[in-house]
Amino acid sequence: MADVITYRDAVAEGIAREMRRDASVVCLGEDIAAAGGVFKTATGLLKEFGPERVWDTPISEQAIAGAAMGAAMTGMRPVAEIMFSDFLACCWDYLANEIPKVRYMTGGQVTVPLVVRTANGGGLGFGAQHSQATENWALTVPGLKIAAPATPADVIGLLAAAIRSDDPVVFFEHKGLFATKGPPPPADHVVELGRAAVVREGTDVTLVALASMVPLALTAADVLAGEGIEAEVVDLRCLVPLDAATVLASLRRTSRLVTVEENPYQGGWGATVVSVVADEGFGLLDAPVRRVAGECVPLPFADTLEQQVIPTVDKVVTEVRRLAAY
Repeated sequence: MADVITYRDAVAEGIAREMRRDASVVCLGEDIAAAGGVFKTATGLLKEFGPERVWDTPISEQAIAGAAMGAAMTGMRPVAEIMFSDFLACCWDYLANEIPKVRYMTGGQVTVPLVVRTANGGGLGFGAQHSQATENWALTVPGLKIAAPATPADVIGLLAAAIRSDDPVVFFEHKGLFATKGPPPPADHVVELGRAAVVREGTDVTLVALASMVPLALTAADVLAGEGIEAEVVDLRCLVPLDAATVLASLRRTSRLVTVEENPYQGGWGATVVSVVADEGFGLLDAPVRRVAGECVPLPFADTLEQQVIPTVDKVVTEVRRLAAY
């Protein structure tokens, strides 16, 4: 394998590794076969595994989710693609009411080991219906696991864990990260679901981020280091399970917390992290907690307006300066 791999290619590579390993893994979605996916995240899968295991579907999110659910209940491990995460709303009954409840309602007799992959997030001028970060939607549903990788290696490692999970996983791939590059992971690379990573060590403030907000937080940390403020950056990787222990351990070192999320402020995952910290780590804090999040408005199409709505490096730096001076 090459010295670097793109986030986009890592998706196809991660799926291919699991399909080679386990014949029960199948893929389905709109234009994922011959076209290789609208974001080219399924390139090469049809050629290697054939139409018996890589299925093009109608343009129906309900059909995709329903077929995946049935396949999972009867012994397959489907990897279903919903093209844009905004379109999860089109199959929300399956995602919220059916898929996550089967194992519970059958007393564990039936599992639904499926992965719903979806392209998530803004910053690319795709407009209000194709740019939302929707992790917080899934976070409201008990029974769903939620992963959102920030690097190509984590794409492959988290996909492996997600596909092998006996519980349903919603797997958010960030559109703004598809072209980014990183070292490819070794064979058999698995990143346990619910294990955060400290991706930059620091002593003054903890920045907790997810997906595309991780490189943004790292850039902000570099700016702050030039001002003598050392920020520690925690990549959550997953929202369910949530690795609160790593966040609390970081707070013991820094005593200050800023969450950085693309979800809207109202109902965003940062509020859950902050509430856990308030409950379990209040004594570790030397300052109020801050949340940098998306604004509670539909996402603008114009890029200058979109940057006003989603988190930016400047917004993070400004909040951390305020906290450092508290």
